[in-house]
Amino acid sequence: MNETLITILITVILIFATVVPYVRRFRKKEEKAREKFHRMKISGLHEALTMHPHIDVMQCIGCGVCVRACPEGEVLGLIEGKATLIHGAKCVGHGLCAEACPVGGIELLTAKPGRSADLPILAENFETTVKGMFIVGELGGMGLIKNAISQGKKVIEHIATLPAASRDDMVDVAIIGAGPSGLTAGLTAQEKNLRYVILEQGDIGGTILQYPRAKVVMTSPVELPLWGKLKFTEASKEQLLELWNAVIEKTNLKVAINEKVKDIRSVNGEFILTSTTKQITARYVVLALGRRGTPRKLGVPGEERSKVTYRLIDAATYRDEHVLIVGGGDSAIEAAVGLASQNNNTVTLSYRKEEFTRIKERNKTHIDDFVSRKKITVIFNSDVKEIREDSVLLQTPGGEQELKNAHVFIFAGGELPNEFLKKIGIQMHTQVV
Repeated sequence: MNETLITILITVILIFATVVPYVRRFRKKEEKAREKFHRMKISGLHEALTMHPHIDVMQCIGCGVCVRACPEGEVLGLIEGKATLIHGAKCVGHGLCAEACPVGGIELLTAKPGRSADLPILAENFETTVKGMFIVGELGGMGLIKNAISQGKKVIEHIATLPAASRDDMVDVAIIGAGPSGLTAGLTAQEKNLRYVILEQGDIGGTILQYPRAKVVMTSPVELPLWGKLKFTEASKEQLLELWNAVIEKTNLKVAINEKVKDIRSVNGEFILTSTTKQITARYVVLALGRRGTPRKLGVPGEERSKVTYRLIDAATYRDEHVLIVGGGDSAIEAAVGLASQNNNTVTLSYRKEEFTRIKERNKTHIDDFVSRKKITVIFNSDVKEIREDSVLLQTPGGEQELKNAHVFIFAGGELPNEFLKKIGIQMHTQVV
């Protein structure tokens, strides 16, 4: 009897010694996740901007595999035993969390949580409801560079199996957009000996340098046609631009810049594209446009500099910097608060009106709090006059004011592509989160 009691006692002690530390570690991690989630809510960064994981709480078993699988870090956390989207704005759609989930409880969606997004209806081969017209990259819901490159390659490989252009005055494929998916599509077309044209409304630098984070992350190497593997795991926007320019030069890839496509008409099984200076007839069309559309620019000297961008994903990559935010809407304020929450940033917000209007009450509370604590300086009735290498010149009611500056974020709205898609006949479906 005594031996039985001793055995039971030893078993209880072993279980206690194993379980209690585990529970303590779990609670500590959960408390850390709660604190992080609270900080993200204050800065508005808990919401995803586009691509993000949607967790089915009924299926989630709280194993934490998804949290560990994410290469970005702290996008997901465990709260009350369930996976939770904590830093949604940092998510770029790797999809590794969904792949790792053992119960299939995670789905990648494009809209902000609690909202809906109109996405083009696509077949498995990326073809839209307009026969012969295809969509790849961010516009189709996948914004990660690796995914965009993969799709750009696959869509041309599919087109290469279809009937070619029937006349000498036609190209086999017209590619619209010179981001990673568009450039890869062009490289693949060249590799497959297809007649192609790439039309970019801005320039190569304008496309690549609009990436909304200081650095671009690749989870694994990816193969580029006619070039080889892109082996970097992390690169600055400038390094990425240098790489693409080297690819274009080495492969002699032809890109027509400053050619905004204004209309596409389908006539008797072929497409007539009207751009800024050209009219092109193509057998097939590949749309490699950004989902966020064309950002509205200020049109001031220096706006082409690499330190200028039109969206913020990861505020944590900006520290010990002098930052200017331009705009007065919710996105501008959320970016300002997020950047001001990082270590030793000097954050200034320039707004052309005399006060903030039509912003969320939460954002009004946060911006007032950060201004009162001198974490953010707001300059109303001001306009950017010039963006210089190490500074920014503002026109203010008191005259010109020069600010030390390393990064400029412009939130002046933009032209979304959905109306253009509907105009050229592509059917959409609403994705509800």
